This record gives sequence, C-alpha cells and structure tokens, in this order.
Amino acid sequence: MQRPGSSSPSCSSTSRCFPLTHLAAARCGSETAAEAEKREVRAHSTPPEPSRMRSIVIFYSCYLSCLCLGLACVACVCVWFSQWRGGFAWDGSPLQFNWHPVLMVTGLVVVYGIGAVLYRIPLTWGQNKLPWKLLHAALMLVALVLSIVGLCAVFDNHNHSNIPNLYSMHSWIGIAATALFATQWVFGVAGFLLPCSPISLRKLLKPVHVWFGGTILLLSIAACISGINEKLFFTLKGNATGTQPYSKLPPEAVLGNSLGVLIVAFGLVVLKILSNPEWQRPDSRPEDFAYAPLIHEDNE
Repeated sequence: MQRPGSSSPSCSSTSRCFPLTHLAAARCGSETAAEAEKREVRAHSTPPEPSRMRSIVIFYSCYLSCLCLGLACVACVCVWFSQWRGGFAWDGSPLQFNWHPVLMVTGLVVVYGIGAVLYRIPLTWGQNKLPWKLLHAALMLVALVLSIVGLCAVFDNHNHSNIPNLYSMHSWIGIAATALFATQWVFGVAGFLLPCSPISLRKLLKPVHVWFGGTILLLSIAACISGINEKLFFTLKGNATGTQPYSKLPPEAVLGNSLGVLIVAFGLVVLKILSNPEWQRPDSRPEDFAYAPLIHEDNE
C-alpha cells in the first residue's frame, strides 16, 4: 500500500529500505528528497557489477597470498632454528634464544598482519560489526602476547649469558614496535570496544589507529629483517668449527635470506590490502563513519 500523499510505493521489507551495504540503495517512501538524492548519487557512482566482482576476486587472491606467505614465514623460521640452531628450550641457554625469532615473526608480523586485514574480508560486510571487532582485538592480543614472550626469551638468555641488552639498532626498532603495539591495543580497546566511548572519540581515534597500525607493521618488518642479518653475521663467521662464512652463502644463509624475502612479501601484500579504498569495509568509508543501525518505523 502507499502512504497518503506519496508518489512512490512503500518498501515491503526493512531489508529493501535499509540494504546491508552502501553498494545497494532503495528509495523508500519514508525518506526525504535530500536522502533520496544522496542515495541516487551513490548508486550512480557505484562501479558496474563486473568491476565489483573483479575487485572481489583480486582481493581474495591477495588474501590467499597473505595467508600462504604467513604460513611460509612461520614454517621457514621454525625450520631454521630447529634444524640449524639446535632446537628450543627455556633454560637461559642459546636454545632459549631460538624462541625469540620464532615468536616475534609469528606474533609481531604474521598474526598481526592477518588481524589487520580482517575487516577487509567482503563476507564480513553488512554483518554485525561487534563480533569482528572482538575477533580483531583477540588476534591482536595473541600477537602482543607472543611478542612479549619473545622479548622475555631474548632478555633472559642475554642476562643468563652476560650479553648486553638493547645495544643494536635491531633491538631499538623491535622494542619501539612492541611498545607502540601495546599502546595501540590499549587505546583501541578503550576507544572502540567500551560501550561508554562516544562516537566523537571514535571518529577522532580512527585515523590515528589506522596510521599507527601500518606504522607498527613497517617497524616489525624492519626489526625482523635487521634481526635476521644480525643473526647470520654473528653465527656464520667461518670459524674453526667448520661453519662457512656468510659471504659464501651456505644453506643456512639461503634459508635466512629467504625468510627475509617472505616477510617483506607478506608485508607488501598486507599493505596492499589495507591501502586499497575499494576493499575498505563500507561503514569505514568517510561518508559512512557512523555505523549505528538505522531504525525503520512503519506508520501504516
């Protein structure tokens, strides 16, 4: 049925009046002329369906590459320190140090990067955002805990072996990345998950949160690359034990360099996903900053 004085039919369901994403818009009899014009402008600016499908296919290709590269990074660092460096322990010995690169690569790079692109998955668009926010926070917490345990491993090993702490550029970058990560997580939970946080605060924090997210990933990659080089230079010296020097590029050096390449490739794919505006969650776009659900009141 029609509303009195309205030339357009009313919507038969709230799903037609209020689509799940900004990509579809229906003109309802209850909306004002300005709202109808705004919806019409957005509809005309929406790319054609083949372009959207191609964009989604490219996204999932990048996302699959991200997952594969992340798994390859974790496998590579585990093989390196289990096969060439003697394995793992927690007794203050060099075997305890071996936990440091494994946990830092896994937590500060791989889990962090996968958690960062979680909001870009198209299947999450149009759904309740709260569960995905909780999953995002949980993944970041796992990454933070792994990073802190990795730092504890190297500090305990250095103290047990009377090795100075925090003297290299690698250690400075790693500490800075972990400290910023911890601060980012605390402010993220306080600003985006607490019910008492106002929307104005979320609008203020969001660009800062996004910028620091990318910055932390870049610092993490820089820390891992410098740490890989540092480890290879320290261990592959061509000494009396028969170890070939790094300059000869023995198999261990090839594996270490390959790990560095995989980490850089993983980071580039993650940054590609994060920087593409077509892959942003619709309610994360500037014109859709407020993601509170609209309420349809039927006056029939």
